[in-house]
Amino acid sequence: MKPKILVTRRLLPEAQDYLSRHVEVEVGATDRNLTRAELLEMVRDKEGLLALLVDRIDSEIMDIAPALRIIANCAVGINNIDLIHAQKRGIMVTNTPGVLTETTADLTWALILGTARRIPEAERYTRQGKFDGWALDLFLGRDITEKCLGIIGMGRIGRAVALRAQGFRMQTLYYDPNRLDPQEEKRYKAYFCPMEELLTKADVVTLHTSLSTKSHHLIGEQELLRMKNTALLINVSRGQVVDEKALVEALKTGEIWGAGLDVYEQEPDIEPELLQMDNVVLLPHIGSASFETRRNMAMTAAHNLVIGLSGHKPPNLVTPQDRK
Repeated sequence: MKPKILVTRRLLPEAQDYLSRHVEVEVGATDRNLTRAELLEMVRDKEGLLALLVDRIDSEIMDIAPALRIIANCAVGINNIDLIHAQKRGIMVTNTPGVLTETTADLTWALILGTARRIPEAERYTRQGKFDGWALDLFLGRDITEKCLGIIGMGRIGRAVALRAQGFRMQTLYYDPNRLDPQEEKRYKAYFCPMEELLTKADVVTLHTSLSTKSHHLIGEQELLRMKNTALLINVSRGQVVDEKALVEALKTGEIWGAGLDVYEQEPDIEPELLQMDNVVLLPHIGSASFETRRNMAMTAAHNLVIGLSGHKPPNLVTPQDRK
């Protein structure tokens, strides 16, 4: 008899087909996220759970499913899962690292360039029929080439962003609790410096840190005050890394020049004033949203789950220590 699993929301076809060959699959929803009550009801008799980042998997969810052996998160982030309780219960937890690095780095650069050159604002202006000819001061933006890039969080994505910065002949500074070795710094042409110094020097600050108790509101009022008033802040990591209310004030008062956001502190809710601002580019959490990458994420999560249920150690296991 095949193990029973719950997929909280329908995956791309290749992953669904793969799972159907190996396990008995129940799909929670196709075009929306499950409610809390639905998730509690559907997971009761399952041995495996394939969850998305939007699914909060806490002790209540785990304890209502006594047969649960593995939770495969279809995401790199693991902040939606109570890892400590999973460890106590002996439930394996996996994620999907690596497969979205390049795509998220590409999106980071789309936000950098879109914000610097005011592309969404200019596009709206053009669609509204307001363009009546070239003008010397029309939608003046900020140059990126040969400026200073500050990367906070030099993991896979941060390093991929640094490599792309070389094409713009940027000086790259980075801050990370774990400094790269000299050979890596040379490869990425990136120089370590304290975060306070990075904030004062960078023309673009881009965030790629994981979310933890230490990184919550890592960028707040004081950090924004340290930045240049011509600087850009880009966040494709986790919304809670930035104090959104402080960011609104910094954008309103001109403490920084602009921001590009793919994630939000109370996602999917967005600080209302941000929605009215022209000097911020807002995206709906699409950092990894390419056909190839989302397929690879779904397949990685599916493989993790099937291998774990087969009695073998799955790839990409995570523990409570990975969140610190």
